[in-house]
Amino acid sequence: MSNVAIVFHSGYGHTKALAEAVAAGAEQVAGTKVSLIPVAEAEQREAELDAADAIIFGSPTYMGGVSADFAKFKDWTSKRWMSRTWQDKLAAGFTGSASWNGDKHNTLYQFVTLAAQHGMIWVGLGLPPGNNHSKGSIEDLNRTGASIGAMAQANADQGVEGIAPSDFKTMNELGKRVALAAARWTATAPVAKAA
Repeated sequence: MSNVAIVFHSGYGHTKALAEAVAAGAEQVAGTKVSLIPVAEAEQREAELDAADAIIFGSPTYMGGVSADFAKFKDWTSKRWMSRTWQDKLAAGFTGSASWNGDKHNTLYQFVTLAAQHGMIWVGLGLPPGNNHSKGSIEDLNRTGASIGAMAQANADQGVEGIAPSDFKTMNELGKRVALAAARWTATAPVAKAA
């Protein structure tokens, strides 16, 4: 059994819907327990985060980076950093914005840096870019062409219905990839010998 925690902030519901799609993908892997943790609940649910084999970070991209609420969570994790509680856990991330680009990579890079600060092992998306040739379409998986994490796009004047089905499928694939990696990671993790 492996534990996957998805910790996220959602300002208008888009990122919550994406987090649920990531969770649905992770739940496809037998023996995976998934916890959806809004950043506002992280402190009360710190035991779930600490027990996770993998933590997937999610935030909307606001003004070219993580949301202020996610940044507060990021700063809160310094307590875990000091104790190296998250050392050697797997990590991954996802984001969305209204613009096709929206500087979403900056948000993913913030996640990568946060994971590296904690000594975590990063898991990328693992999908080739979609919609990047004459036969491609917005229905392709990974239509935004991300590598280090999953990205979604929804128009600023739309709610969750503005997220393309292919973006939800891409999030689903990220969750499944991380859960599969966590299953392998926990199955092969060596036990330290007593000194």
